[in-house]
Amino acid sequence: MSQNIHRREFIRNSGLAGLSVGLSINHLSSFVPIQKSKVRIGFIGVGLRGQEHVRLMADRDDVEIIAMADPDKQMMADSQQIIAKAGKKAPVEFGNGNTDYKNLLKRDDIDAVIIATPWEWHIIQAIDALHAGKIPGVEVCGAIKLQDCWDIVNASEKTKLPAMVLENVCYRRDVMAVLNMVRQGMFGELLHLQGGYEHDLRGVKFNDGITPYNSGVEFGAKGFSEAKWRTQHSVDRNGELYPTHGLGPVATMIDMNRGNLLTKLSSVATKSRGLHKYIVDHPKGGPDHPNAKVNFKLGDIVTTQIQTANGETIVLTHDTNSPRPYNLGFRVQGTNGIWQDNHAGEFNAGLIYFEGKSKPHTWENTEAYLKQYDHPLWKKYEKNAEGAGHGGMDWFVDNAFIECIKRNADFPLDVYDLATLYSITPLSEKSIAEGGSLQMIPDFTNGKWQNRKPNFCLGQNDY
Repeated sequence: MSQNIHRREFIRNSGLAGLSVGLSINHLSSFVPIQKSKVRIGFIGVGLRGQEHVRLMADRDDVEIIAMADPDKQMMADSQQIIAKAGKKAPVEFGNGNTDYKNLLKRDDIDAVIIATPWEWHIIQAIDALHAGKIPGVEVCGAIKLQDCWDIVNASEKTKLPAMVLENVCYRRDVMAVLNMVRQGMFGELLHLQGGYEHDLRGVKFNDGITPYNSGVEFGAKGFSEAKWRTQHSVDRNGELYPTHGLGPVATMIDMNRGNLLTKLSSVATKSRGLHKYIVDHPKGGPDHPNAKVNFKLGDIVTTQIQTANGETIVLTHDTNSPRPYNLGFRVQGTNGIWQDNHAGEFNAGLIYFEGKSKPHTWENTEAYLKQYDHPLWKKYEKNAEGAGHGGMDWFVDNAFIECIKRNADFPLDVYDLATLYSITPLSEKSIAEGGSLQMIPDFTNGKWQNRKPNFCLGQNDY
């Protein structure tokens, strides 16, 4: 789809003068200057998740895909097909092992990179990108170590380059409608929020080694795509391994790192049964299959309680090994009402209640409210997002990344947000290992949160 008309609308509505707060790109002395009309992109990781970013970027007139790095030749070939189908020039390939991405970063014709690799590589590659003068857009996960979070903040501040965490669920249509209601005071003062990653991934963590959509019991070297690496985290780690989908959206509602701060957490985990049972019960597995002997450390359901500087509480749930339909389990409770997402994100799903408006003690369907308070961004760019992954929200997060670079504007989900969201994982692991002990969440802004202003999707002229 063409971006020209909408780019002109952006320029007409708000101009090219960017915001200039904190780590604004127009304060970056080491940043390689680019034309305002086009961003030159490199991809680090073009597996199944990365390919959605490739498809969206190849569809834009204001993006030039320069190079791609991935050791998987098939994934690289599939990505080249996506780009060719869009009528764009084939990017240069860097596929000589896991570290060939460093040669991509040496190029002087790349402004930014999108990182969609196995979790353990995210921070390493983002820091390498920053030191190479490239702006990283980093896919979601949790950090391997707490120090990783400090390392990327320090690298960003040292290089004067920003980084954005590509948390797409923050842009989910119903979530943004609720955010709009929160900002208009519909819920009163917020008290308690919930979210999580409740998604049966047993078929992704185990497959037949040929395609992730063919059920099986293999992982690691015998697996395919995410089963090659993601399942091993369930073997080695016990914690909130994927916090950003549940926490990111509610964090924007309480202005995390912009007038508010996450301060403490405590996590507990159930016993681990789901993955072992899946292998034993599977027709390609059974009690004698070698993987039936694997000891999975990850508890089937991990629950994390979080406290904030302004007095709200948050509960996160990680549940990827149980038989269940998909649901992120959002809840927004204020002094004047509540929204509860009890479905899979359909725009007319969920339950809502407002004191003084709803029938006492009676839930209402959310459909009318979500339509009435549909976020201005969704109203304006619904057509652009048609066909994009995850119900269109992938278009919005990628669009924010590109538009911020073009306009020299602050990222709505910046390096401090990335560090905070990622930190939940190692802190939860430590808490569980210590019997649910209380862990202090670092202030990665070093006090700047008290004066930083909210900037996530504030209005019609945002992106």
